[in-house]
Amino acid sequence: MLYHFLLNFVDTFGFLNVFKYITFRTGLSLFTSLIIVLLIGGPFINFFSNRKIVNPIRNDGPEDHIIKKIGTPTMGGAIILFGLLVSVLCWGDLSNISVLFCVYITISFGLLGAFDDYKKIQHDNSSGISSKFKILSQIILAISGISFFIYFVDYQEITNLYFPFFKNLIINLGWFFIPFSVFVIVGSSNAVNLTDGLDGLATVPVILVAGCFAFISYVTGNIVFSDYLQIPYIEGTGEVSIFCGAIIGSCLGFLWFNAPPAKIFMGDTGSLALGGSLGAVGIITKHEIVLAITGGLFVLEAISVIVQVISFKLTGKRIFRMAPIHHHFEKKGWPESTVVIRFWIISIILAMIGLATLKLR
Repeated sequence: MLYHFLLNFVDTFGFLNVFKYITFRTGLSLFTSLIIVLLIGGPFINFFSNRKIVNPIRNDGPEDHIIKKIGTPTMGGAIILFGLLVSVLCWGDLSNISVLFCVYITISFGLLGAFDDYKKIQHDNSSGISSKFKILSQIILAISGISFFIYFVDYQEITNLYFPFFKNLIINLGWFFIPFSVFVIVGSSNAVNLTDGLDGLATVPVILVAGCFAFISYVTGNIVFSDYLQIPYIEGTGEVSIFCGAIIGSCLGFLWFNAPPAKIFMGDTGSLALGGSLGAVGIITKHEIVLAITGGLFVLEAISVIVQVISFKLTGKRIFRMAPIHHHFEKKGWPESTVVIRFWIISIILAMIGLATLKLR
């Protein structure tokens, strides 16, 4: 809104032309969301602490979690989403269908996550809503968003699937694009949700993936850079950089409070929304496979849970001491900070590999 308001005065005040630059507005979006989260974080934590809106701890989890993490407020994702959305409303082009699609996924998945957190707090356990209800709701929300996006988007090759490292390997998914997109969004949402189990563990990888896709969004929406990198040019996609910048700023601000020992957890309110929004960005930019590479840590966490469940149902034996895999390493005796930092290192490496695919074609 502020962006559109300032554009009305460009002819009168020439210096306002700077707001037409996506890079400038991405920086503003990042700092705006960062400042908002830093300002409201403290009062929010005090408010939730006083009202005992705290995170229920898994009974089967690592023993020290019951001691260290009990009583910690949850639903901190509300702080992230507030800073993110306010920043996008200020600096994003709200007439851009890609931005609206990202906002829709963020809000809808955030509300679903908030409902899940509410149920956990209400019943004082870590179960929340049933997994079937959660996934079905995610699928319905994703289908609605994808259908809306396809209907209004002005890009003929929207159903194409592009493969990194191969400039001419393209598959037209046709109508299969809808279930594929739903899988990307729902899978990304749940993968981030599963990763969010230790202080700061999910926050930094989300920042790294959002940073990668801020760049990818910008070059995809720039005809000169996209041609040089031999990636598909999609008009208007550059605006998604503002959205990614808002994610980075909000998560950086949240990390101030979520760094070990965490004063607050993001809960499903944040993890479902952030994961879903990253999936949406991957679809918009036509870099779904690159999303799986840069967000490889999330993929690893999700696979560890799937493998654990399948193994136990088929053989009655568990492959990992506990799933998701970050708890496996805790059970082996790794300190929480060691697990978190080493997983961050893995995320940094995967982010660099993902960005390298833009040039290695």
